[in-house]
Amino acid sequence: MADNKVEEVKVQDVHVDPVERARGFWDKNKKLITGVLAAVVLVLVGWLVYKSMFKEPAENRAAEAIFKAEEYFRADSLKLALLGDGQNKGFVYIAKNYGGTKAGNLANFYAGVCYLKTGDFNNAVKYLKDFSTSSKQIQMLAYGKLGDAYSELGKKEDAVDNYKKAGTHFKEDEFNSSEFLFRAGYLLESMGKTNEALEVYRDLKENYPKTEKGYSIDKYIYRLSVEKNEFSVK
Repeated sequence: MADNKVEEVKVQDVHVDPVERARGFWDKNKKLITGVLAAVVLVLVGWLVYKSMFKEPAENRAAEAIFKAEEYFRADSLKLALLGDGQNKGFVYIAKNYGGTKAGNLANFYAGVCYLKTGDFNNAVKYLKDFSTSSKQIQMLAYGKLGDAYSELGKKEDAVDNYKKAGTHFKEDEFNSSEFLFRAGYLLESMGKTNEALEVYRDLKENYPKTEKGYSIDKYIYRLSVEKNEFSVK
């Protein structure tokens, strides 16, 4: 008889009404659930307010500000592009004051290139390092310019790292990719890192055989592959 009662209790537990179970869960946790939902709504509303009142207007102002600086850049008026003309802002100001915008981010790239062209390699590194984009071709060029700046500063290891990134980041641009890989290999060779240089040259030959650097790379590979002996040309 006792066994039957136990069995009845088990069967009743299994067949609890789902609605009742949900109601019980709600009664027990309604304060927590309400609080979580309120927090989610608050965050969502806050984001929408920020986007409409701050982010979008800032994007528009930055886009307007960079327009004239880009004109100066295309005209090779690098100082005006960097610092502005007294009426229009330059890339330095835009990068500093609109850092969270697309135009502000792009201003870092432009500023870095301007400083590279004018020989201020430390500032070139500073601004190019602060730039990043999902556009693979532009990012490839940024890595390459950063490699140039590091190379001019005598920081060959950093230059090689960035040249390698540039040479493999956007393989569809075979001309620039092969050029940056060649610079990486040539720097490694100048550092006495023959095996690493040879590896980069071979990668260039394999991946970009139809480019100008691809056609001429065999002589560099051969020179590093031939075992040195007493008859080798010094």
